[in-house]
Amino acid sequence: MIIYKDIITGDELISDSYDVKLVDGVVYEADCKKITVGVGNIDIGANASAEEASEEADDQAQTVIDVVHSFRLNETQFDKKSYLSHLKGYMKAVKTKLAAKGASEETIKEFETGAQGYAKKIVGSFKDYEFLIGESMDPDGMVVLLNYREDGVTPYVTIWKHGLTEEKV
Repeated sequence: MIIYKDIITGDELISDSYDVKLVDGVVYEADCKKITVGVGNIDIGANASAEEASEEADDQAQTVIDVVHSFRLNETQFDKKSYLSHLKGYMKAVKTKLAAKGASEETIKEFETGAQGYAKKIVGSFKDYEFLIGESMDPDGMVVLLNYREDGVTPYVTIWKHGLTEEKV
């Protein structure tokens, strides 16, 4: 299995166990599922007394998105201006990291050109996105985008390809 980590923070963001698809040569998209986690109906074999029956324990099960839960992603908020400001700084940091790791000029140029084009798509449908950051909650790291497919039911995440390192596990 391959775990994809944020090149800046080292946070785990996704793995190849999800159906990860390359889009426009610059981002990965992966469909997610809503899952239920937490305390369910636990039967310990005891009979409830008459007075306890009215005081049922709150069911703490909750529905979450699998990728968000599995990789401990945290929701954050942006308005369009602050997101673009973050994205500009993030892209500069990724470019620096790519150069430091010996990426070719062609790879860096592909990243810059592709990222600018994809950023325009994000801005065009900005209100549709939810924003997530990695477990470390480092504000300089990648912001994972969460949106829903055209069916309005299937969530998916968008992750910058060049902002990842791969780790085989």
